[in-house]
Amino acid sequence: MKEPHDLEKRLTTLLRRLAGDDVEIHENTDLIDELRLDSIKVLDLVLEIEDEFDVSIPLNSLADVRTMGDLARVIVHHGEAD
Repeated sequence: MKEPHDLEKRLTTLLRRLAGDDVEIHENTDLIDELRLDSIKVLDLVLEIEDEFDVSIPLNSLADVRTMGDLARVIVHHGEAD
């Protein structure tokens, strides 16, 4: 896995595609409340994350993900599990 800053930058780019450019995104940004991601957008996001970071994210690992920081930790965890 690359540097944490690079991961955040790449993840922010993916999130902006779904939420729009006018939304401020940082580690504590709530994916549901602030970015208004519904279940379809979350599934799209997971597919994009898997392609972008070359990881496999089991959907059950997303149960406790609320923020971009939570999501980044899931990516790192599953990237290291390979």
